[in-house]
Amino acid sequence: MDKEQFTSSKRSTKNILLVLGIIFVSFNLRPAITSVGPLIDSIRTDLGISNSVAGLITTLPLISFAILSPLASRIGRAWGNEVAIFIGMIVLLMGILIRSAGVIVTLFIGTALAGVGIAILNVLIPGIVKQKFPEKIGLLTSLYSTAMCIFAALASGVSIPLAQGLHLGWQKGLLFWAGLVILAAIIWLPQITRHARPTHSPGMKHSEKQVWRSPVAWQVTFFMGLQSFIFYCTVAWLPEILRSHGLSVATAGWMLSIMQFAGLPGNFITPVIADRFRDQRGIVAAISLLYLVGIVGLLAGGNILLLTVWIILLGLGQGASISLALALLGLRAANAQQASELSGMAQSVGYLLAAAGPFLIGLLYDQTHSWNIPLIVLLIALAAMVMAGLGAGRNRYVHHTNELPPLK
Repeated sequence: MDKEQFTSSKRSTKNILLVLGIIFVSFNLRPAITSVGPLIDSIRTDLGISNSVAGLITTLPLISFAILSPLASRIGRAWGNEVAIFIGMIVLLMGILIRSAGVIVTLFIGTALAGVGIAILNVLIPGIVKQKFPEKIGLLTSLYSTAMCIFAALASGVSIPLAQGLHLGWQKGLLFWAGLVILAAIIWLPQITRHARPTHSPGMKHSEKQVWRSPVAWQVTFFMGLQSFIFYCTVAWLPEILRSHGLSVATAGWMLSIMQFAGLPGNFITPVIADRFRDQRGIVAAISLLYLVGIVGLLAGGNILLLTVWIILLGLGQGASISLALALLGLRAANAQQASELSGMAQSVGYLLAAAGPFLIGLLYDQTHSWNIPLIVLLIALAAMVMAGLGAGRNRYVHHTNELPPLK
């Protein structure tokens, strides 16, 4: 093997390890959150807390996301994205360990720390993808968003079997996911030994300010935020909406799982398609149609077969919208620094909207005792999401520049 072949083989091995690392880090972006929901009743009973206090357990990580996301890109600049991602995993691991102590104080401290760790990972992965694989943003986004969503759904499904079926209790049931974080950290270790040195230039603060002043950045941000708003509202309230149509508690719970798994094809396919075109407005239009039929279908109701169809369409729309939002973080940025800054901005505002959504929908239901007004609010949010998406889908970078994304 000559020197050129050896160098090429070595580069290929490094890329494989990096892709594997990204996928395993992505496995950990949601289980610490989605594993909690099914166990809320056990946690509430065991610790003697109210329903409203218990509800904070699922809201707290979203608040952590909103607060920490703008700071994550700065951490990446200070330490390098690779090291910062490793730090994020350590913070996430600490949060899971502390939360599992089974005391009210540690429950909330650990949950907040887990949210901080995930916020760092959420923001910096798009920057890593943009930096290392600028010509394969769609494929890499497809892989990591699908990995994220598979384990988000899986964590929801196995929480009860772990806690009750294996008699682990809610503490050890939540602690189970620490093993996945440790595995991902080990697989990521090679990246921190050869990461690029962090760069510090006078223009960086100015660049970050420019992102927050960019119309394109705000369009990407509102697209990200409004799709998160719709997703977390449906995750929180879909079972109750379906029960109002006559479904049992168990069937409504299965429908929620079906919705999440139905999103996987959209998760995988959408970024690949988006990366092949300079303009993604057609994809936004297709996603909006899936959402529209799904939400209007829930308003209309129907038998279990029709409700299943509405749920599947809604799931496809949600899977496609989150992966398109993640792809846009790279496609609308000219470089890795911009991608991280845009990711921090979009996820900060986005998760503020997401945190407010379930509370607002619940409040509307309490006031009206009907799911019609809450579902109409979701349709209004969808209309706003489409408007933002049509702007974000245009062939523009975040900063005003003559350089445009290359034609795939």
